[in-house]
Amino acid sequence: MITLVKDTIDNNDIDQLVDWLKTYPRLTKGPLTLELEEKWSNWLGRKYSVFCNSGSSANLLMLYALKEGGYLKNDKVVVPSVAWATDLAPVIQLGLEPILCDSNMDDLSVDLNHLENLFLLHSPSVLILVSVLGLVPDMNKIVKLCDKYNVTLLEDTCESMGCRYKGQKLGTFGLVSSFSTFFGHHISTIEGGFISTDDKDLYEILVSLRSHGWDRDLSKETQVKLQKEWNVSEFNSMYTFYYPGFNLRSTDLQAFIGLGQIDKLNRWGTKRENNFRRYQWLIKNDYWKPNPQYESFISNFAYPIIHPNRDNIVKELQKNDVEVRPMICGSMGTQPFYVKGYGELKLPNVSKIDRYGFYVPNHPNLTKQEIEFICNIINKGIEE
Repeated sequence: MITLVKDTIDNNDIDQLVDWLKTYPRLTKGPLTLELEEKWSNWLGRKYSVFCNSGSSANLLMLYALKEGGYLKNDKVVVPSVAWATDLAPVIQLGLEPILCDSNMDDLSVDLNHLENLFLLHSPSVLILVSVLGLVPDMNKIVKLCDKYNVTLLEDTCESMGCRYKGQKLGTFGLVSSFSTFFGHHISTIEGGFISTDDKDLYEILVSLRSHGWDRDLSKETQVKLQKEWNVSEFNSMYTFYYPGFNLRSTDLQAFIGLGQIDKLNRWGTKRENNFRRYQWLIKNDYWKPNPQYESFISNFAYPIIHPNRDNIVKELQKNDVEVRPMICGSMGTQPFYVKGYGELKLPNVSKIDRYGFYVPNHPNLTKQEIEFICNIINKGIEE
């Protein structure tokens, strides 16, 4: 079986974890979590990061922090129709209004013409941008549109860790960004995710919301300010809650794993990018291929294919033990949980992606021979 992903936690990582466990350390969130957050921020190039229990929780936290911090001018949020379920779900769960945007056919992120029309029509507070499968959007145009229409940019970078637009890493363009460290993603802490930002006030709200809404993880200065504002004694502050928070913490056990994973990320990203370029060269698909942004580095999560012969190609891949998946969630506007609340919404490009799209493996352990094997099956299916 040529699998979509390979575990990034190797035997050496496990051995180191076992040795650390034999020191009988604290396993719940503690000093290693803080060390991991600092190391991640330094690698990414942002001031603050929050480690939580998943990329999905990261999406929920960053949107809820905007709401609790008074960053929203209204309740309207633009979400790409090609996205993951937990890009859209928090918008609905938090009582905000989702507005779905069509995709462009170069990198599968938001269609810029449709996006600007939505900005003009709805004047939304937020755009949640998804860089699909590590393909790099036109960040210059997206940032300019958000600035022009006073829209806060949030980046879901869960599938594009390490990708760069003209030398700048994705996840550093918006006010806040989210990342996933789930098994099989660019790095793994088994389960986990990051939220990163340069906004100190927003960071402190994120930290509080992650842990029940209390002040224990906040700076001493902020703790004192809140305790004075609400006339709370230092003793009572241990169980005083300033926000309606969650428990979305991860653990020091997972942080221990993550500290070693970050050291490998640049090397793995280069392998993913090389695999992507090999796919680009070998796939003979006149119907559609990714059209990468100029001067982009694509730490590709998985290689996308769009072709009317999808069903036959997928059957052949599966018959030959190649793991394959639909194009993420396809069209969010036709997902049952959206249709139940808002009715069905079909968008032209997204409908094509939903009907004809799928993706095939890319990971650092994928060999040239395996890529050639996969491409031969796809090319044969395209020709039929």
